[in-house]
Amino acid sequence: MDVVSLGETMIIFSAEETGQLRYNRNFTSRVAGAETNTLIGLAKLGYQTGWMSRVGKDELGKRILSKIRGEGVDTSFVKEDESAPTGLFLRERTTINSSRVFYYRNQSAASKMVPADMEESYLAKAKFLYLTGITPALSDSCKNTVLHAIELAKKNGQKIVFDPNVRKTLLDDKTGRETLLEIAAKSDIILPGISEGYYLFKSTDCEEIAKECKQLGAEMAIVKLGEKGAYYSTSDTSGYVQPYQVERVIDPIGAGDGFAAGVISGILDEIPIHEAVKRGCAIGAIVTSVDGDIEGLPDKETLEEYMNQTNKEDVIR
Repeated sequence: MDVVSLGETMIIFSAEETGQLRYNRNFTSRVAGAETNTLIGLAKLGYQTGWMSRVGKDELGKRILSKIRGEGVDTSFVKEDESAPTGLFLRERTTINSSRVFYYRNQSAASKMVPADMEESYLAKAKFLYLTGITPALSDSCKNTVLHAIELAKKNGQKIVFDPNVRKTLLDDKTGRETLLEIAAKSDIILPGISEGYYLFKSTDCEEIAKECKQLGAEMAIVKLGEKGAYYSTSDTSGYVQPYQVERVIDPIGAGDGFAAGVISGILDEIPIHEAVKRGCAIGAIVTSVDGDIEGLPDKETLEEYMNQTNKEDVIR
């Protein structure tokens, strides 16, 4: 096992028409979850990944399990909860270039995760534990579950990768920030974006954000700069990685999860950090050009072609 993660995956119903949700009649549904997006991204690149969570023992939960397994992620330790439903959320396109989401995840099966759901022998098989700031914001029991998973990871010598992935609708300003900083202080690699850096450290300077992450104890900080690329900082090197140009952004959601998959894959391959971050930028760019969170995640061959620009044909025959 290369990477294990835990968190909530839901079904998203996206309105097909632009405008307020109340006027929409047609929706497209997909499986969506930050942690599983990254795990699927890694699985597509050939790495062994596992997911620990809960889903409702209902049709939506069965759809999620079928999809995640089908994408190559191990779901042996995902529990089907008979007493709570699978979470879902709706997305409206307020304009062509902006959208808004409405969550229906309160008291969901995943929000009822408890520390006992974490199987130490399973976690111990992995090289990395991947976490986001979404899971601890779901409930007190989820927060305790994340902290317990961190304890088990440290006990077994695993590296912890943390993407703050701030969801302000879930976080209390004070306690939410404190929780994310507590997890960041226990992490080895931190992957904040600029807005997340501001939420945590009140700074929009990428070098300052990276410095703050390292002062918490992280050995590596990689700051996502969106269309401007990324900045990385370790104990002995730092630098900027230029972005890949995207002619037309179709759907930016999921780009950060793809970025994380690219960076982690590079670290697993033991390539220079600059190249690992470059890989993350490439996958993030690919994801934005496709509608959906996981639909654009590339396999290794597609990623190499994109990074090397070896195939410029519009149609491959």
